[in-house]
Amino acid sequence: MGLLLDLALLVGIAIPIVALAHRIKAPPVVGFLAVGILVGPHGLSLIRAAEEVEALSELGVALLLFSVGLELSLSHVREWARTVLLGGGLQVVSTIAVVGALAAGIGLPWPQAVFYGALAAMSSTAVVMKNYAERGELDTAPGRSVISVLLFQDLCVLPLILLAPVLAQLGDADLGAVGTDFAEGLAIMAALLIGGRFVVKSLLDRIVILRDRELFTLCIAFFGIAAALLTEAAGFSIAIGAFIAGLIISESEYGLQAMSDVMPFRSVFSGIFFISVGMLLDLGAVREQAGLVAAVLAAVLILKAVLVAGALRLAGETAMTAVIGGLSLAQVGEFSIILAAAGLPLGLFGDSDYQVFLSVAVLSVMATPFLIHAAPPVARRLLSPRQRPRPERAEFVSRPPADHTLVVGYGVSGRYLARMLHAAGIHCVVVENDPHRVRQARKDGLAAIFGDGSEPAVLEHAGVGRARIIVFAFASQNDVRRGVAVARDLNPGTRIIARVRQARGVEELISLGAEEVVVEEFEASIELFAKALEIYRIPVHRIWEETEAVRTEHYGLLRGTSSPDLRLDTAKHLGIHDALELAEIRDRAQVIGESATSIELRRRTGVVQIAVVRDGQPIYRPDPAYRYEAGDTVVLVGDRESLDRALELFRK
Repeated sequence: MGLLLDLALLVGIAIPIVALAHRIKAPPVVGFLAVGILVGPHGLSLIRAAEEVEALSELGVALLLFSVGLELSLSHVREWARTVLLGGGLQVVSTIAVVGALAAGIGLPWPQAVFYGALAAMSSTAVVMKNYAERGELDTAPGRSVISVLLFQDLCVLPLILLAPVLAQLGDADLGAVGTDFAEGLAIMAALLIGGRFVVKSLLDRIVILRDRELFTLCIAFFGIAAALLTEAAGFSIAIGAFIAGLIISESEYGLQAMSDVMPFRSVFSGIFFISVGMLLDLGAVREQAGLVAAVLAAVLILKAVLVAGALRLAGETAMTAVIGGLSLAQVGEFSIILAAAGLPLGLFGDSDYQVFLSVAVLSVMATPFLIHAAPPVARRLLSPRQRPRPERAEFVSRPPADHTLVVGYGVSGRYLARMLHAAGIHCVVVENDPHRVRQARKDGLAAIFGDGSEPAVLEHAGVGRARIIVFAFASQNDVRRGVAVARDLNPGTRIIARVRQARGVEELISLGAEEVVVEEFEASIELFAKALEIYRIPVHRIWEETEAVRTEHYGLLRGTSSPDLRLDTAKHLGIHDALELAEIRDRAQVIGESATSIELRRRTGVVQIAVVRDGQPIYRPDPAYRYEAGDTVVLVGDRESLDRALELFRK
């Protein structure tokens, strides 16, 4: 009861505070930390038994690292190898070395100094990525360089967590024994990674065949829990096992779907973790050491910005990109807080150093949105005109395919549509949650992603924000409805086409954001209607116009919501069908107010006007004062070329 009451209090207070953080465009992490400070034993003391929340925060750390493993793309590491390995590697190593040397210079033991350097090396993946995404700059050169460095930092999470107990033992054990323990830990992790890849892929290949979403999610959760138990049995943190499980799943074709399943839980438990961190922050101690906190904060921001910028410059980035990247990654991130939580019980902090570290971490995270916003103008002021990019050389790298069509669902309809688009030279990306269809799409030469196309994370990965058209070809109308709403929210400017089997919910899909709704049962009726008109020798262009009219008003005629206005019987009694066309005069047509004589119809086109239909009545011999009006239908006879010229004249 006590734990539930504490959780209810935490969540209840978190809602308005996080909402306020959103209004002032601060990251949610800031709101969670503020909640912890407010309710903790050093704030209003609404919750004194922090141990209960700390137990949940451990689970929050594990889930946070599990989701990080799912998001960590080794394919991006390979694709951006130079910036990731050189830029990220130089940044992490130089930060640990410089900060460690400074800490050792003021008299700290070198294991503790190295640990402080590791804390300073990590930046905030969550906060930086969120700010770059909101600014629409993930595809810029600074965005790519920042992501590259963050990727390397994420890869370092596991070794650094393993390093913490090793550093703690250095004072009491010989170097050989400590090195052996560290090597054993890495060997266990490597065995889990290599063996887990085969086990997980084999099992998921069999599970996804059943097409059961709940079963798939249960398996993902089981892999994470099992890996955490294995690493705990080996003497390591459960967070390490969760991270490895996420990394294994991310490298399978099911990683994107797994990530979308985990994301809602990540928000809850990571929020609890950051609240528990805020509860540990002693505001009284911070006030007493305000000068020290300010000095350390300024030193960390300046030193880290310089080191990151230098690493990116050595990795081949432009000076402008390097300076922007340095300012963007100057903060101390959430993984530093996780690493600190691992090092605190091991005695790797000095007497009051932990409170100083927490204060610096919280304040640097709060400063991140402002640093990112100020980075471009600061870079322009710092750099000479020769170092700045020329206006025509925008800082954008080659983007992922844009202006493409996103086909969600690779059943019969989606498959034929995607193939035809591909044959027409239109780039097409397929999203499908059936692994067999995903493989088939790839065999067909298409870019295909496994995942639920109604999930935001999956659609974002497929480039929904850059797509010109999104076609939902799901069999499930519930999935179509959810997907349309999500896609419209993610890309207000795209055109959405939805395919459904039955007419139920056409209006709802349109209200959710679909411009076009294709109803299979109605399309069959329209095709039958068109074939019947062909038998009656109605001109092809007229058939096309009438069928399109039915579609334009969203099948209102077939659904009984509009009255028929076809007027296709106006020429049936004429007895003339061969080489006959009907030209309807529409609003703003150039021929309004003219006659066949005044426009010299026969001389200019070679056709003969045999009648004009007005208000449903054919007029065979108009009097000399007769003039065309909007809504008239002119009956023409002639050869095909002449009729085409006449139709063009009447349509102008």
